Amino acid sequence: MPAEKPSRTPSEVLRAARQRDSADKRGRVLKAVQNMLRDNRRITFAAVAREAAVSTWLVYAPGVRERIDQARARQAAQGYQDHQSGRKASGASEQTDLLLAREEIKRLRSENSHLRQQARVHLGQQVEQLGTQDMVKRVDELSEENLRLSTAEREATAENVELRRRITELEDDLSGARTSLRRMIREQSH
Repeated sequence: MPAEKPSRTPSEVLRAARQRDSADKRGRVLKAVQNMLRDNRRITFAAVAREAAVSTWLVYAPGVRERIDQARARQAAQGYQDHQSGRKASGASEQTDLLLAREEIKRLRSENSHLRQQARVHLGQQVEQLGTQDMVKRVDELSEENLRLSTAEREATAENVELRRRITELEDDLSGARTSLRRMIREQSH
């Protein structure tokens, strides 16, 4: 006769199920990190949590956090390659790009406003000086210039949207790190 297994209590069964679930989730996080490194996708705590379909709390847990930090350091040393532009960028260079882009957007908006005002003034002066034939030609020129400026503004707006998305992602990482730090401090004080 086979030996009978000792019966387990409900708490032991629950504990074993939770341990299996925890191991599964941690495995998914580590696999997500490996996939992101292999595919040269930017590794952030929030991105790893999304990729592995786990809570952001788990990616900051001891044992998991260190692996993500190692992968981020490895990626930073190699340089992250932005798939849109095809160039490698470190975190610091992305921050610099973000600041430069914000300043460029401000400059473009100011330049656009200034050029529109200049166009109004010059158009008013030319209307007084030109005949109908010349005025039609000048309106066409100004329409083309207006189209060029509108296109530049749309491009700057699109870039602004992408930069705001990056800011949101960085803020998510920061928020998660703060939450994890608070939790670790609370655990240390108990």
